[in-house]
Amino acid sequence: MTDTEGDGLDLAERIAGVLRERLITGAAVPGEQLSEAALASDLEVSRNTLREAFRILIHEGTLERIPNRGVFVRVPSVSSILDVFRVRRVIEVAAVREALPKHPAIADARDAVERAKQAQEIPEWTIVGTANMEFHSALVSLADSPRLNIFFQNVLAELRIAFVSLHSAEHLHAPFVEQNEELTVLLEQGRMTEAAAELETYLARSERLVLASFGRMGQS
Repeated sequence: MTDTEGDGLDLAERIAGVLRERLITGAAVPGEQLSEAALASDLEVSRNTLREAFRILIHEGTLERIPNRGVFVRVPSVSSILDVFRVRRVIEVAAVREALPKHPAIADARDAVERAKQAQEIPEWTIVGTANMEFHSALVSLADSPRLNIFFQNVLAELRIAFVSLHSAEHLHAPFVEQNEELTVLLEQGRMTEAAAELETYLARSERLVLASFGRMGQS
């Protein structure tokens, strides 16, 4: 990827997307400083383009710029996690409740579940975590809204940063592999109302688990 591809703003948005995807896959640690020189070289873009991509992610809340130090992956707070789960309940539950039977995204959810189950057997919890992100992305895709899909990628990036900060991938993801399977079965059977109710309970449980883990770490 080079700066000759498209205009500067479009390229910066694409680079922001690449960085966002790295956050979603757990490739960056909260509090980690991002090297402008290394990333510009790795992504084959100018520093000006990279700075614009940083600006986009800073605005979204996944990165922060500390004066005289540089750009860092933002360390999540309890209040930010509460907000992420508030957004998830509004978006994911509605998407599932209103989904059309046989929607193609249900197959995507099934694929994500199978990847998580295979990774759990190894076990490779980072891969399980990424498959979990893909599962919830598939749920939002049930709404058939490109705008929601784009917005939700940032929500997932914030969520994955929080998960990585807790250093307990198995504790966070193991309980939900089976629940993702159960939700997918309900979707495959066209039982959308039941799936939405189950997802409400699921998200409340996940929120309690994450907040309890933050509490044990003394986060505030």
